[in-house]
Amino acid sequence: MPEGTTLPLPMQFGPDKPNQGLVDAFRGAIDAYMAREVLPHVPDAWVDYDKTKVGYEIPINRHFYVYKPPRPLEDIEADITALEGEVTARPIP
Repeated sequence: MPEGTTLPLPMQFGPDKPNQGLVDAFRGAIDAYMAREVLPHVPDAWVDYDKTKVGYEIPINRHFYVYKPPRPLEDIEADITALEGEVTARPIP
């Protein structure tokens, strides 16, 4: 949060709530960040303040997913064959 920011922040919470007050309050900090961190690397970058949203997304899979390899095909095939046998052995009601 930029230095000198007073709380509570001027915003209403919720995805369908307007956040223009917050964008207006932080526009100077946003512009300074863009000039300092973004424009030296991407000179034609810009902020579309009409589409600015408050918040962020945490990509759960990227941070917490642990790959678990599938079972061997032979084991899967044996399970399927066993299930097929069970289904065909049942009497039709």
